[in-house]
Amino acid sequence: MIRKQFIKTIITGVVGMTSLSAFNRFTSDLKEDGYLMPVLFIGHGSPMNGIEDNEFSQRWTKMAKEIPTPKAVLVVSAHWLSKGTRITAMDFPKTIHDFGGFPPELFAVQYPAPGDTALAKETASLLKSTHVELDHDWGLDHGTWTIVRHMYPEANIPVLQLSIDYAKGPQYHYDLAKELYALRKKGVLIIGSGNMVHNLRMVAWDKLDASSYGYDWALTLNEKFKQLIADGNHTPLINYDSLGREARLAIPTPDHYLPLMYTLGLKGNKDTVSFFNDKAVGGSLTMTSVKLG
Repeated sequence: MIRKQFIKTIITGVVGMTSLSAFNRFTSDLKEDGYLMPVLFIGHGSPMNGIEDNEFSQRWTKMAKEIPTPKAVLVVSAHWLSKGTRITAMDFPKTIHDFGGFPPELFAVQYPAPGDTALAKETASLLKSTHVELDHDWGLDHGTWTIVRHMYPEANIPVLQLSIDYAKGPQYHYDLAKELYALRKKGVLIIGSGNMVHNLRMVAWDKLDASSYGYDWALTLNEKFKQLIADGNHTPLINYDSLGREARLAIPTPDHYLPLMYTLGLKGNKDTVSFFNDKAVGGSLTMTSVKLG
């Protein structure tokens, strides 16, 4: 990432912040637009994807041009686990650098997108099955900004995050997502951000530079995941323990898998299914991503 690009992004965001009234006019009245926004599950992979111009980040940029421009973006990130459910509700969420051991250029990134308090309250009101806390402390973690800054580099679209209640299982999150369906009718782009196959302990670090390298079990399960998603057969995906040894290796902890439940739970009867960034990385990770609609 060139320094001038960093500075341009930051300046653009600052200029945008001086026009708070414009943002308020932009998002204060989210009405149904007569179409459904697509829903995405994005394999976000390494935080370095946030500043690298590679095949994954290029596809995120292209995706933003292929879908309608959203009125707001709501992300369920693998990196915000909480007790209970929370949603960011500040005017300008901070950029969180929730990682270590990376170059200074990555820590220098700021993504100054606005929030939307009104949308946060509306989203909380839609989730009838649980109490949602309005959060003023979190911000945008790397599961969100590394993707969205490539999609919407001008940082002029409100971005919110919804946390994952770590005490709840996949079925709970799948069902909770259904309560967010109305947001699709109001121009809100909902993104689940994680990785379907995500086992950091088994990463083949010497293979990270390979164009695509996956262990046999990772590739086998990835294909099974894709087939189940394409068929609309979500029950085995919700009960992923039933998928055997491969699933236990791919999902040692559920944090990066649960965002997929939100994407699948938002699927409508007429939504088409497509896949992108369908590659394995380092043996035990897949970047495979899903578009519904």
